[in-house]
Amino acid sequence: MPARAALGVLGLAAIVALWWLAVAALARHNALAAQFGPLAAWQALPDLISEDRLLAHICASLRRIGVGLACAIALGVPLGFVIGRIKAIEAALSPALQFLRMISPLSWMPIAVMSLGVGDPPVYFLLAFAAIWPIVMSTAAGVQHIDTRWVQLGESLAATHAEMIWHVYVPGIAAHVLTGVRLAVGVLWIVLVPAEMLGVSSGLGYLILDTRDRLAYPELVAVVLVIGALGFMIDYAARSLYHRFGAQPTQD
Repeated sequence: MPARAALGVLGLAAIVALWWLAVAALARHNALAAQFGPLAAWQALPDLISEDRLLAHICASLRRIGVGLACAIALGVPLGFVIGRIKAIEAALSPALQFLRMISPLSWMPIAVMSLGVGDPPVYFLLAFAAIWPIVMSTAAGVQHIDTRWVQLGESLAATHAEMIWHVYVPGIAAHVLTGVRLAVGVLWIVLVPAEMLGVSSGLGYLILDTRDRLAYPELVAVVLVIGALGFMIDYAARSLYHRFGAQPTQD
């Protein structure tokens, strides 16, 4: 939609203009504020790419996102399926899962480091822990909302368990699972930056700390903008995936 895209561009331009005006006003009383402006961030971006190996840090962060999401899907979809399918298990596990879901993933940071050491393993754990809950809940909701007539039809045709799962449950819960994945991706991207402050030597979170320690404030702002841009693109990809494979066709 060209009109919608044009409005989006205008909105972003307005935010940048307000940002520039705010920094310009603050810079009159504090010279340091000028380093946080959009122009300074844009000028720092080439050095950030060449000297600080920005692309390598982006790849490290995306790898961790991929591993964390894959672990969350591998654990969350089967767990959500069982919870949605068997009422007794839902009643037994729901209080514990709701309790764990309400604990901030960042609260586990000290325990993760003490248990798994420094490096990637605790980051993977925190990301998987953060992403698993929307996937579990969406999958369980999808199983519970499957049309019982399809289940009865499969059973009347003497379908095996594998056939029921593949031909009835998988198509029936696909939209819900993809919704959970999209929500999980948003949570992952938020948790990623503080999680990458756990003794790793690469990633966008590490780069935030590095630019802060070097007092390279224009580069710090540039990294923040890169994080926002990448998050936007990842969410766009997740939405496109949902509309491609998960959206239900409308019936006239």
